[in-house]
Amino acid sequence: MSVVRTRFAPSPTGFLHLGGARTALFSWAYARRHGGTFVLRIEDTDVARSTPEAVRAILDAMAWLGLGYDEGPHYQMRRMDRYRAVIADMLARGLAYHCWMSTAELDELRSRQMAAGEKPRYDGRWRPENVAARGLVPPEGVAPVVRFRNPDGGVVAWDDRVKGPIEFANAELDDLVIARPDGTPTYNFCVVVDDLDMRITHVIRGDDHVNNTPRQINIFRALGHEPPVFAHVPTVLGEDGQKLSKRHGAVSVMEYEAAGYLPEAMVNFLARLGWAHGDDEVFGSREFAAWFDLDAISPSPSRFNTDKLHWVNQEHMKRMGASELGARLVPYLERAGLDPAAGPDPGEVALLLRDRVRTLVEMADAAHYFYTAPHPSRERIAEHLTEASRPAVKGIADAFADLPWTREAIGERLKSEAKKHGLKPPQLFMPLRVLVAGTPQTPSLDAVLVLIGRDAVRARIAAGLAN
Repeated sequence: MSVVRTRFAPSPTGFLHLGGARTALFSWAYARRHGGTFVLRIEDTDVARSTPEAVRAILDAMAWLGLGYDEGPHYQMRRMDRYRAVIADMLARGLAYHCWMSTAELDELRSRQMAAGEKPRYDGRWRPENVAARGLVPPEGVAPVVRFRNPDGGVVAWDDRVKGPIEFANAELDDLVIARPDGTPTYNFCVVVDDLDMRITHVIRGDDHVNNTPRQINIFRALGHEPPVFAHVPTVLGEDGQKLSKRHGAVSVMEYEAAGYLPEAMVNFLARLGWAHGDDEVFGSREFAAWFDLDAISPSPSRFNTDKLHWVNQEHMKRMGASELGARLVPYLERAGLDPAAGPDPGEVALLLRDRVRTLVEMADAAHYFYTAPHPSRERIAEHLTEASRPAVKGIADAFADLPWTREAIGERLKSEAKKHGLKPPQLFMPLRVLVAGTPQTPSLDAVLVLIGRDAVRARIAAGLAN
């Protein structure tokens, strides 16, 4: 096989959503697997809708996911001279021609065809041989479009690496407009010229492009080149089996960053949307790139699954070391209004909480009491601090003054203090949790107390007892 060159070619008319991110991931991984080149191309010819902000959103999302590109970004709007030169050459060689058919004429033609039960399509009336036969004269003051002269007979076929053999009859394809009246080239034409110039060997993209492919293949061959290998990836559906929408996942990839998902987990999750490697469920980008191949992509649509995303994210948090996970947590603590320097090492906090939360946002929310004193209401305190437990709470606060500040020592003293006052451990642990953490639900109490620190623990208990 020749040197593999793949590309990701988003249109900067909005954010990068999950479907686009998965396409980028598959293209990146295929190039990495085969020691090839991954090219980023920005298809910004839709001038009215393309924005610099959308370009930045795409670049930020790819950077967050770790999808580094080897070439680019190339911008189509900077290649207009190249497109015009190719169109001029095609006109000179009879591969394309000018067409003056108006929109009204085209609409009228299509209406007649549909009324006759025919497929609506341009009838080739401005092909040079038809112009002479019909005596057509270009109307004055009207700028023509340029149409590609599609083959009349035969079929255009390819062996799709995901969907298998696909075939279209050329009789079903009309002569495609490749340049608008103002000279602006159209999508299907630009894609072919770009893929030729960038020496793309494998085009991995969504299956919404299947109907574009036969037209593009014919342009490739008209220009004297065989097309690249095509792999059309099935769409991602929502959990209800419907087309993915904002309510179940079709949001910016960076919204998942804001929601506290790890990029490693998102790559893992996206990779498993329609691709599998045996029973492997949790893996990193490097493993994925080493395993990935097109033959393992399912031809059936895959479904977005929020529960699976949560599980994968938590698994990646569990496999991450304390220092790394703590560093990932810090920005989310700051976004939550907490000062990471005002409490224990974020890495230690992260290790304590990661089995109880699904995202870094949930972790930061659960970590509040490590970095700022809680203020439980009198009602909450009264609910857990009874007359029976109050002496034990006071006793443990006094004992904490000179107790070795270790989990083992704290745990033993908690148990002995509860026994001393004739309490079951929860009867002491619950009010302590409320006074120190503001909630009766925390990880192991001895671990929580160690991290909060002796002075802060005693001060919080004293404040609660005085409440």
